[in-house]
Amino acid sequence: MTKYHDNTNCIHSPVHFDDPHGALTAPLYQTSTFQFKDAAQGAARFAGEEAGYIYTRLGNPTTRELEQKLAQLEEMEDAAATATGMGAVSASVLSFLEQGDHLIASSALYGCSFALFSHMLPKWGIEVSFVDMTNEVELYAAVKPNTKMVFAETPINPNMTVIDLAMLGQFAKKHDLISVVDNTFMTPLLQKPKHFGIDIVIHSATKYLNGHGDVVAGAVCGSQEHIELIKLTVLKDIGATISPHDAWLINRGLKTLAVRVERHCQSAQKVAEFLDAHSKVSEVYYPGLPSHPGYKFLGEQMKGAGGVIAFEIDGTLEQGERFINATELCTLAVSLGDPETLIQHPASMTHSPYTKEEREAAGISDGLIRISVGLEDVNDIIADLELAFKQI
Repeated sequence: MTKYHDNTNCIHSPVHFDDPHGALTAPLYQTSTFQFKDAAQGAARFAGEEAGYIYTRLGNPTTRELEQKLAQLEEMEDAAATATGMGAVSASVLSFLEQGDHLIASSALYGCSFALFSHMLPKWGIEVSFVDMTNEVELYAAVKPNTKMVFAETPINPNMTVIDLAMLGQFAKKHDLISVVDNTFMTPLLQKPKHFGIDIVIHSATKYLNGHGDVVAGAVCGSQEHIELIKLTVLKDIGATISPHDAWLINRGLKTLAVRVERHCQSAQKVAEFLDAHSKVSEVYYPGLPSHPGYKFLGEQMKGAGGVIAFEIDGTLEQGERFINATELCTLAVSLGDPETLIQHPASMTHSPYTKEEREAAGISDGLIRISVGLEDVNDIIADLELAFKQI
């Protein structure tokens, strides 16, 4: 089979559909169940003796196209599509951990991932330690006899801290841990965690993979053995499986992923440089700036710095709120990877599950603002931000 570049693989599916009408786009199989030609075939499929579809919660051709395309992009053996990004997080954790196990997670995480780990897992007897994964000594010191998994996202939401994936992969292998990395901010086009020994890669497909702000979904990519376990346990029995229609929309979105990511990165770099030079900004967090600690990972670990920027307003929390409210082009909304530029306040929105002390430990101040730079003309985005600065 011919090997193509990622930009090509975003467009062409690894699955061949022999459509009787010759449709260019793979059809949407909007069905909940699949019929059998006879009772024997139904029994054979339930017994696993014959390949084929049974019920969409267990598998669907449209969903399978998405899974195989994402596995190809992440260079993994297989993938499982989920109903939400948090469905991917929970499936990747609950499928492998049980009562008495220990999880090491990065101290800063997406708010709902943090809430799952800090509030829900302990209820089920799973111990969690949050550590600064930029500190290798602290990471190694967190290992216990019952440690089974290490979980990280990089860059970290929302302050864009970059974790050394080569170090993390070596750490996991040394201690025989399952390593899980949330690759949502980078997409497979900018970062491939598998290249650094990471076992499982997850995505909130809601974001860049879909890219149009009209779907919530997730994905888990890994070995065939890991994905099979996830599908046959947590996804099958808890049921956070994706709908065929949402899978079809993400398949459509993936066709423009390469050109969208390129534009997001180009515009974000210009916006970050504008913010970095502004007198009313005290700090900018963006790996594309030489002053950012993550800048050293560009080239080897990351092909680009992504489309998300966080920055500190040089003033009070009230001034920060006034700044957000004063924008006209930027949309006050959470999420990222949409065509629209989105602006939000992490402390009161995406990271509100953290206590004030937990936010401070994770480096999330009350004055932190996050921007997901969209696809508008970058000069219009910068002009809108300048207009808001004048209000404070």
